[in-house]
Amino acid sequence: MSAFPTIEFGVPGDKIRVPRIGLGTMGMSSIYGPVDDSESLKVLNHAIGMGCTFWDTANIYGAGHNERLLSQVLKTRRNDVFVCTKFGIVHRAIGPDYKGNFSDLTIGVNGKPDYVRNQVEVSLKRLGIDSIDLYYQHRVDPNTPIEDTVGAMAGLVKEGKIRFIGLSECSADQLRRAYKVHPIAA
Repeated sequence: MSAFPTIEFGVPGDKIRVPRIGLGTMGMSSIYGPVDDSESLKVLNHAIGMGCTFWDTANIYGAGHNERLLSQVLKTRRNDVFVCTKFGIVHRAIGPDYKGNFSDLTIGVNGKPDYVRNQVEVSLKRLGIDSIDLYYQHRVDPNTPIEDTVGAMAGLVKEGKIRFIGLSECSADQLRRAYKVHPIAA
């Protein structure tokens, strides 16, 4: 059994228990120094054994390397992990060994519905899974109404491609407007 305390997570009508402590996996792919996939895979499997099964990644971490790394564990342990990934920040193309600052790479944000749908397919393929547990907008696009972005995400819920919707770096007003379109879990 999990050594981690759990909390109820979800939206009205769809609640589950998840660990209070999650595992941010960005550093397993770049930014903080050299990466070692074999060590990262050991950490991921050990995390499951400890009950740390709420994993956070994003489509941009390591230029997609991070989602592909997680897929190596998820192919045999998918039912053991609550998978969270994000979309919305657009970077210049980089290689997996990039060691600089993310802010140096950012060229914008994108919350357009077509981009949302495209990126969920990219993430599902990289992760090697059929559905993402929590799909976040990494940063709100000031040029796309939040209602349009969340509307596209709500469509992904209906299609079974994602279970819960999350927003990062949004204002209280944006959150209220988004929730009118679809319940926001995080």
